[in-house]
Amino acid sequence: MASAPQSFYELYRRSSVGTALTDTLDDLITEHRIDPQLAMKILANFDRAIAEVLQEKVRARLSFKGSLDTYRFCDEVWTFQLKNVTFKMENGGQVVSADKIKIVSCTAKPQGT
Repeated sequence: MASAPQSFYELYRRSSVGTALTDTLDDLITEHRIDPQLAMKILANFDRAIAEVLQEKVRARLSFKGSLDTYRFCDEVWTFQLKNVTFKMENGGQVVSADKIKIVSCTAKPQGT
């Protein structure tokens, strides 16, 4: 029996790469070069691919410090907004600062659901 297709979070669609992909797909749809259904399949494949690559290939670690401004938990999604944040890569790497950041953390979905 075949299992149902696994769904992935759409968080990375709002990244610079995801936004560029979405804009390009919108242009192709407007120019009648692809169907909207194909664009949705491409976005679903993007969601899967980026989640898998980040999980399997990225091994870098960093630590950060900042002041928690607000936080919320809704529908299994945590959202944290921090101010005056400093990031430090492992191995004594460069320190990067930001006035404010937003962290979105989702509950991991079990395989095959």
